[in-house]
Order: sequence, then structure tokens, then C-alpha cells
Amino acid sequence: MAGPLAVLFDIDETLVHTGGAGARSWAWAFDRLHGVSADIGRHSSAGETDPQVGRETFRAVLGRDPDHDELVRLYAAYLWHLAEDIWSSESYHVMEGAEDTLRRIGRTGAVLGVVSGAMEGSARLKMEPAKLGRYFVFGAYGSDSPDRDEVTRLAVDKAARLHGRPLSRSEVYVVGDTPRDITAAHAAAATAVGVASGHYTVEDLEDAGADHVLRSLSEPFPGV
Repeated sequence: MAGPLAVLFDIDETLVHTGGAGARSWAWAFDRLHGVSADIGRHSSAGETDPQVGRETFRAVLGRDPDHDELVRLYAAYLWHLAEDIWSSESYHVMEGAEDTLRRIGRTGAVLGVVSGAMEGSARLKMEPAKLGRYFVFGAYGSDSPDRDEVTRLAVDKAARLHGRPLSRSEVYVVGDTPRDITAAHAAAATAVGVASGHYTVEDLEDAGADHVLRSLSEPFPGV
């Protein structure tokens, strides 16, 4: 078939905008477990994995590194709150053109996967109100590795296993809204598709080295 054989999508600000549900849930978890105020936006940046966000915010607000048990409890509290908050988040919405793009790609026979810095549980929760999970056959997540490059390599490897052979750069696309997504795509020997639907502009994503840049997913998707 012409075009990509596998297309891997980031979630936050690429497919959905959660309306701050994640930040509110991290803040709730820190307050519940440690009695401190925590704003992840002050201590982390777009494109980081959930383990990075949790660890860096913990270090910033509590002045020390968390141990393993503390992180596990923090993740559990975060997910518990997110499962409720995501349904009442007033600004939650699917990004422009996202669902139509997923349908169009699926009709070509390309396999769709998730590549997200979110933990698998939070990634699934964020897609649940829009029922976007039904489009994805597999995924790799921040719970697989705190390193975004490694998460993306895992996703590409899973795509290759589904096809029964290694995939070339032109056969697997990684789609995301941050320069980290672009860097990770190239680290995994994949084609990088930037979407300027989040905090970064078309120029930012071009400067990061994206192979293709879209203003939104309502624009024609490359190779489809």
C-alpha cells in the first residue's frame, strides 16, 4: 500500500484537550498525600512523561526526591481523581479534525497506535469521554519508560511486530504537538508529523525538524 503502514498518535493537545483535568488531578494527589500545593505547569513542560512530571514536581514542592512507594501512591491518587475529573471538565474537547483523520487513516489499512508520555491508565482515561480508544490497536506509554524516546521506540517496535517485519522510516509516522514528539520520532527512526494544535507554532515544529507540519488535523494528512 502507498503511504504509512502505521501511524502513532500523541494524545494531549494532539487528539484531545482535557481542560486542565490532568493538572487538577496532580494537584489533588499532592494535596491529598502530602498536604502541599502543586502546580505541574511550574515544574514541568509539554511533552514530558508522567513519571518525569510526578518526580520533578515532587522534588520542587517537597525539596527531595520521592522514593518508589511515594511515587506509586502518587500515581494511584492522580488516576483516581482523573477518572472523575475528566467527565466534568468543562473545556474538554476533541481537537479539530482529529476523529475524521483517524477514520481516514484507518480506511487506508494503516494500523493506528498511541505513543504517549501519559501512563497507560491516564492515556485511556483522557480518550474515554470522546471514545477515541476504539481507533487504536496498541500503544506505548509513560508507564513503559520515563524516557520519551524509549516510549516511541517501543511503539514503533510494536507496530513492526504487528506487521511481522521491521518498518522503514517512510512506513511509520509519529504524530504530536511538541518538539519532544519530533525528537522522539526521529530517535525511533520514524517520520515526524507535527501538529500546531497545542502550545507550539508551525515554526516551532519546523525548527524542531518535523518532516511534515500541519496547523491542525483538519488539514490533509501526509501520505493519506
